[in-house]
Amino acid sequence: MTGQHSTYHALYPRAWTVYDEPDPELNIVCRQISPIIPHNYQQSSYPAAVFTFTVTNSGHTAADVTLLFTWANSVGGKSDLTGYHSNSSMIEKDGVHGILLHHRTADGQPPITFAIAAQEREDIHISECPYFVISGSSDGFTAKDMWNSVKEHGSFDHLDPIKTSMCSKPGSSIGAAIAASLKIAPKATQDVSFSLAWACPEVKFSSGKTYHRRYTKFYGTDVDSAASLAHDAILEHTSWERLIEDWQDPILQDKRFPAWYPVTLFNELYYLNAGGTIWTDGLPPIQSLTGIGGKKFSLDMLNDDDVNEMVQQNNTASDILNRMASVLERMHASIASNSAMGTTLLNGEENIGQFLYLEGIEYYMWNTYDVHFYASFSLVMLFPKLQLSVQRDFAAAVMMHDPEKLRILHDGKWAARKVLGAVPHDLGLYDPWFKVNAYTLYNTDRWKDLNPKFVLQVYRDVVATGDKSFARAVWPSVYMAMAYMEQFDKDKDGMIENEDFPDQTYDVWSMAGISAYCGGLWVAALQAASALAREVGDKASEKLFWDKYEKAKSVYSKLWNGSYFNYDDGDNKMSTSIHADQLAGQWYAKACGLCPIVDKDKAQSALEKIYSFNVMKFKDGTRGAMNGMWPDGTLDMSAMQSREIWPGVTYALAATMIQEGMVEQGFKTAEGIYHAAWSPEGLGYSFQTPEAWNNDGEYRSLCYMRPLAIWAIQWALSNPKLHNTPQTDIPQGSFPKTQISYARIAKLLQLPEDESSKSFVRVVYEILRSRFRS
Repeated sequence: MTGQHSTYHALYPRAWTVYDEPDPELNIVCRQISPIIPHNYQQSSYPAAVFTFTVTNSGHTAADVTLLFTWANSVGGKSDLTGYHSNSSMIEKDGVHGILLHHRTADGQPPITFAIAAQEREDIHISECPYFVISGSSDGFTAKDMWNSVKEHGSFDHLDPIKTSMCSKPGSSIGAAIAASLKIAPKATQDVSFSLAWACPEVKFSSGKTYHRRYTKFYGTDVDSAASLAHDAILEHTSWERLIEDWQDPILQDKRFPAWYPVTLFNELYYLNAGGTIWTDGLPPIQSLTGIGGKKFSLDMLNDDDVNEMVQQNNTASDILNRMASVLERMHASIASNSAMGTTLLNGEENIGQFLYLEGIEYYMWNTYDVHFYASFSLVMLFPKLQLSVQRDFAAAVMMHDPEKLRILHDGKWAARKVLGAVPHDLGLYDPWFKVNAYTLYNTDRWKDLNPKFVLQVYRDVVATGDKSFARAVWPSVYMAMAYMEQFDKDKDGMIENEDFPDQTYDVWSMAGISAYCGGLWVAALQAASALAREVGDKASEKLFWDKYEKAKSVYSKLWNGSYFNYDDGDNKMSTSIHADQLAGQWYAKACGLCPIVDKDKAQSALEKIYSFNVMKFKDGTRGAMNGMWPDGTLDMSAMQSREIWPGVTYALAATMIQEGMVEQGFKTAEGIYHAAWSPEGLGYSFQTPEAWNNDGEYRSLCYMRPLAIWAIQWALSNPKLHNTPQTDIPQGSFPKTQISYARIAKLLQLPEDESSKSFVRVVYEILRSRFRS
């Protein structure tokens, strides 16, 4: 077989490989499926896949066919050749035969067991080869022996079980095979399904903490549960496929969409699985909690009754101050944020576990939040309960303070790992949830986009799900996140200012003063905070944030230059750059059902400018939107990231255009990413869409989180029902006590001028002093 007459097609989580070779009278199609099923939190957690071969005999005589399914006892690492791996036959049940491949991993990592299986039927015979040597020692039953044997006999029935039932030797790797033998009548078609499952019930981080994976809730923690997973996959996969078809078909059949769009929409979802994804059972680490101490402290999330009482009394600020003070009483017992000890649940709420995925397979940080801001539309549309779980983890982290000193790479200074009130950049790497902020290029406690992005995502998730209990539970974190940002409004005009270093997601592209990107996010977040206060019944805070929103919105308008919003308000050329992401705040505000933060004519003018310059002036729109362009139509070469195209940002820009009624331009903008990443004529990034490619065609960071933002386009096109309360009657009058309390919290959360974070004792001291003076 040369492969010249074979083709591959994919609509994740399904794929088809068509073999029109080597026998012209036999057409074979392998259909692959994994149970990635929207709004399904059980089967979607299963580590399993099914490969169904459809064999059509177009000849005039019957054909004897044997299909062979092989698997290596391997995880692709250094443990492959360490020896003492073994294979064994599964116990047959419901006609399902299979082989278990037991693998001993290296460096103390948990073991894993694979299972391959197929079902015997009246017209299909299943036979097994439990063991063959792939590489290394050749004195056993080798892969060549296995192949020659099945070629000669058409099955493995004749094999000597003694020769095929041994452990691997050091220096050798082994595999196993299943054969399905059948006779296909002329002009007939037959289906044969093989399943693959893998059981690795524990996930162990290098900190030593170990968690159980989500699927163990349904199959237990024995590695041999791979047999049950493989068995059930064979019996249930047809129902999985029906559910996936019911989800995908309406989008595939929608005549509004260009042909490339549904294919790219579904296939970008590969990253939800391929991004190093870990889905735990939501329980604390397996080890005893003895010794899981820490020098950090955390303010517990409120329970439902506490929140209801707090809201009824409209005393959000006072409650936060009291809980901040209570840290002193628990400082020796506190052991990190709530999320570190399992997911935070409200009364009667289902535990669907905790979810981690990497920023990219080259950028090792879990749930990088400034990027998840874009990618999260995929979760909130398809797995909203997982999105709420992620949000709870970040809400808990806002209330967390970890004074451990980290050296910042860009200037060599020392800063706290995470300060109270700041949204972390990520949930860590070696010890997720316990030690957040694996990113140390800059001190992200000074970033200007993380806190507004948290508030906007929370509000969007509330109105998307209608989950008022979630809204009440995370409201204190939202309030604190907003108060924390007040320190970055240096001139007290209501608008935060960037500090002339890359203090946002464009982390090698500086912004100074008021910026279109961060300023817009801040304006939108103020409105979202007001709207969320309305949802939880906090009228005083609703008024507080609404007044701040109107003030900041007025200041933001100063960036308007007549055709677009300046990059920032500096007085140099760099400030005039046409930023493709300048309307990020407008995008999220409208996606959440909030009022637009800029007038419609200005939004459309800015988008037309971006379309004409950033999109069409670079390779005629076939590469996506260039991050930065000068008003004279040349590339902004002032920074590495200004001359890059970010697929995720291009998708977000396309969604913004569609929300503003510019549907044709939106699709044309997004199509550039399809041409570059996915089309046969493109750059070859299928199923590994990078964070960026530049004007020279060089990519950066393959397999990246942000391109999941294509689901923001689907959000814009589908006009989802939002469970929000229109803000038509903002509370009148003033709430001076609320303003004073909010200002007090903002002051307590303020970072010292020398940028070195406050010590734990200093934070507690200032909280107590404020409490007793009130």
